[in-house]
Amino acid sequence: MRFKAFEKTISEINTLRLPGINTQLKMAPPFREQLLERFKEERKSAKPAAVLALFYPSIEGETLMVLILRKSYKGVHSAQVGFPGGKPEPEDVSKEATALRETWEEIGISSDKITVLRELTSIYIPPSNFLVSPFLGIARTPLTFILQPSEVDAVLEVSLSDFMNDKFEVESEISAADGTAYEVPAFKLNNRIVWGATAMMMIEIKSMLNQILKK
Repeated sequence: MRFKAFEKTISEINTLRLPGINTQLKMAPPFREQLLERFKEERKSAKPAAVLALFYPSIEGETLMVLILRKSYKGVHSAQVGFPGGKPEPEDVSKEATALRETWEEIGISSDKITVLRELTSIYIPPSNFLVSPFLGIARTPLTFILQPSEVDAVLEVSLSDFMNDKFEVESEISAADGTAYEVPAFKLNNRIVWGATAMMMIEIKSMLNQILKK
């Protein structure tokens, strides 16, 4: 989809009710309920975090969405695909400020290039005990990324047409932290599997975009 058309339509997203957890659950791993039960006490003191789903034009004027491939490290989100984002710092005045600062730090896109449209449904991530607040934003010019080498391995520039195409919603086998293999719902975009909390956030965005783009 051409970005100019997308930009005109996307403002309508503020008129929609958030689809919420019922829509997010379409992309939930089958073991999520067990994890929620196991982390019931920890959840009471969940750590806050914020991420940004950012749409922007390619040089050719098509609409893209940015995802990042995280570095391999000793942690539960090692080498996973997600949105730029992370934990708040003392200088952050809001969750939105956290998402914007982390986007600047991780992929080099400053807040003056971004218009944040709205906050989406928060999501709890049991293995890392984070309560994540996602934000939806746009940049109106093509972007040049500068990656934070300690945290980001690569940027994935996903076309809106692929994101909205149901054939890229798949079932994929992943290994849980204990080594058990599971079939999970996922997106397959740019030949990368996106699953878990990020996929749950993405399906809410996709549901809302379907409401306004298909009018």
